[in-house]
Amino acid sequence: MRTDTAQMMHHETTSTPASNLASRLFHRSPAKAREALYGYLFLAPWALGIVIFLLGPVLASLFFSMTEYNVLKPPRFVGLANYQRALFGDDLFWPSLGRTFRFALMTVPISITGSLLLATLLNQGLPGTNTYRTAFFLPHVTPTVATAILFQWLFHPALGPVNLILGLLGIDGPGWLTDASWALPTLALVSLWGSIGGNQMLIFLAGLQGVPDQLYESAELDGANEVRKFVHITLPMISPTIFFNVILGIIGALKVFAMAFIATKGGPNFATWFYALHIYRHAFEYFEMGYSSCLAWLFAVILFGFTFIQVRFSRHWVYYVGE
Repeated sequence: MRTDTAQMMHHETTSTPASNLASRLFHRSPAKAREALYGYLFLAPWALGIVIFLLGPVLASLFFSMTEYNVLKPPRFVGLANYQRALFGDDLFWPSLGRTFRFALMTVPISITGSLLLATLLNQGLPGTNTYRTAFFLPHVTPTVATAILFQWLFHPALGPVNLILGLLGIDGPGWLTDASWALPTLALVSLWGSIGGNQMLIFLAGLQGVPDQLYESAELDGANEVRKFVHITLPMISPTIFFNVILGIIGALKVFAMAFIATKGGPNFATWFYALHIYRHAFEYFEMGYSSCLAWLFAVILFGFTFIQVRFSRHWVYYVGE
């Protein structure tokens, strides 16, 4: 009798209304249910932040994309008129999209290849490796505005050091950022300066350090040279890392905005009028919030489509150790 009474008193002292409610909701013991309830309580601020600051604006932009909205007046529902205008009535929609893809084709393959080569070099354990890592990574952490202003000066057609040096060599330098035929390649060059030694290099370096040394030792016993080891061991083993960097690189290249906005304003003659700049101009200069939301959703669909295609085709060349 005393034992039953003690157990009842212990149950009453350890059970609370909140734990009883949680136990009924989660079909667990009071202690496990109380632990789960506390977990959800600590998770609540983050979940609310996602709903309020991410999911809410995303759904709002989807609604605004089907309205005519200029901030000053209430939105007026127009259905799919904005999408029809973007696809068939906007003279800058397709050119800006094509220009953005050309920029990605210029930068992504070179940045992936250069980052991999740099990471391979830094993975050799040579003297001064930490110093080289810092030097290669510094351009990546330089603010975009400072980079744009610096290269505006370096590539100035009349006063820039680049053309002055070319002039000393007897070469007539181009207009770089002020020339419609050179502006896009110049921005691609500036982008590569900041990306090759950045996060992609660090991700590749982490992937290279995860390749087992036993594989290289076995290959050496079979007479494989450095090139064969790199092609037949290193590349297959870090293929998931390559795939990850390719996805991030394509998304980052297609979102190019700040460099063109600061350095060229989309010019000259719309030569650097990228898709993200097109969205920005309609939103914050023309105050066509509805139409800019439509452009943003079309861009999101394009990015999702490219990522989906890459994931589907990755199974043919990406090797996962666990499979």
